[in-house]
Amino acid sequence: MKFKEDQTDTKLRGGYYTDEDLATFLLKWGLSGEGNRLLEPGCGNGNFLAALEGLNTDGLSRVDAYEIDGDEASVARERASSLDEIQTVVHVDDYIKRSALNLQSPSRFDSVVGNPPFVRYQYLEDDTQKYAKSIFEYYDLDFTRHTNLWVPFVVAALGQLREGGRFGMVLPSELLHVRHASSLRNYLLEQCARLLIIDPKAIWFEETLQGAILLLAEKKRSDEVSEGVSVVKTKDKEFVKKAPAAYFENSDFVNGDHLDQNWMRALLTVDERRALLSAQEKSEVYRFDEIAEVSVGIVTGANNFFLVPDETVNEYNLEKWAHPMFGRSKHVPGVVYDRNVHKNNKEKGYPSNLIWFKEVERKKDLPKIPKNYIEKGEKKDLHERYKCRIREPWFEVPSVYSTKLGMLKRCHHFPRLIYNKIEAFTTDTAYRITSDCCPPQSLAYTFVNSLTALSAEIEGRHYGGGVLELVPSEIQRLLIPKPVGEEKSVYQLDKMVRNDKKGAPLLKTQDKKVLSNIGLSGEEIDALHSGWRRLWNRRQRND
Repeated sequence: MKFKEDQTDTKLRGGYYTDEDLATFLLKWGLSGEGNRLLEPGCGNGNFLAALEGLNTDGLSRVDAYEIDGDEASVARERASSLDEIQTVVHVDDYIKRSALNLQSPSRFDSVVGNPPFVRYQYLEDDTQKYAKSIFEYYDLDFTRHTNLWVPFVVAALGQLREGGRFGMVLPSELLHVRHASSLRNYLLEQCARLLIIDPKAIWFEETLQGAILLLAEKKRSDEVSEGVSVVKTKDKEFVKKAPAAYFENSDFVNGDHLDQNWMRALLTVDERRALLSAQEKSEVYRFDEIAEVSVGIVTGANNFFLVPDETVNEYNLEKWAHPMFGRSKHVPGVVYDRNVHKNNKEKGYPSNLIWFKEVERKKDLPKIPKNYIEKGEKKDLHERYKCRIREPWFEVPSVYSTKLGMLKRCHHFPRLIYNKIEAFTTDTAYRITSDCCPPQSLAYTFVNSLTALSAEIEGRHYGGGVLELVPSEIQRLLIPKPVGEEKSVYQLDKMVRNDKKGAPLLKTQDKKVLSNIGLSGEEIDALHSGWRRLWNRRQRND
């Protein structure tokens, strides 16, 4: 967990400023419409205001900019001082608070541009949290405490934009897929006639550890319907050489009905989307939650204390309380965790033991040497950690059980289920999977294919380093063919995964075995694979 007190001032403010070329591009879009009033809801030190000086601002009569930091606002005012013929007002104010207090005011802006702050909800002051929530409630949008400050910024700004107005902002690329932005995606489709995303390979704001996109939109007029979303791929900033309006004229838009809860499908080709839809409609293709259940792994509260190598077990006479476990990808190089894999992990000195002081009510009930181990943890204040101090005794880990299937939270190429043959325990770096409708070997074997891998790219999220992460609600939505295969099959797959370095050839091989029998044509299977490759390359920033 990341705590507020550990963050930099820049991260707490979300103050990552926009380069002149990006600011100019967004301003060109905003100024190309009708009307004379522009809003910048979080102006920082005035990069957008400074960029106005070199543009055709005929017809623009007033700019309202908001900045919560007084010193930054003063710099922004100074940089805007050359805009003699434009009334420029830099408000030293919290834009979210001001918007929340004026939700029923009429829309008064013809264009909105900016780069809203990227700040986690838990880092916000209590008042800001309250005002952000009230904005969601006013527009009847689902609210979650996992949201980020940029989301209510977009909602509020769009609400203040007049019909036919133009909207252009720098936003995190997670807009396309994270669940906390799902209500925003729906709101954008409801409010906007067309939505254009500029999606770069380059990372424009290295300090944020995540990709950024540009979102350009036209707000609907009363008689318009939404054409949907279009994504323009770019390596870096070469797109700024063309007028923003040209991208709208030359792009194909994907109707919101075809996007299915997130916008990652807009990154696929027509053939890839068609193949994915065809697969979804097959009777032998399931959502994962139709055939299996997902639960988090064991939460110890102090993994370095409870997960230990044999050396620690021997030193503190912990054999009675040591149980096989795995929790990292290096612990499971294939898709099987059996006695041979466990033995190999022990020989390598990996922390392959979970220390479970089952039914030990008091520290004094333990022999001296194991008791010394408990006291060692207390000297490090482990018993004061939240997850430890809320249980009695602190050193007895709760909810300890194992399942025949596991799944690591994160992956590089594609997610895989682990056939946990010896029913080793797993920590909260992995999930526990159960199924009443098919053998665990079959589920682990069938899970590796291009359809499931593609749906994981669509449903999951990725951050710095190109690692894919899935939470239980996302795993539940994964598409998986009807499970096939026996224990012999999963061991063959295990060998293939161990020898695999690229991912794609292995999926191709598996596709022939698990996708060819569910009614998909060869062309559709190839399209599913190319769709996975497309999204995987984007995640790795290869294309």
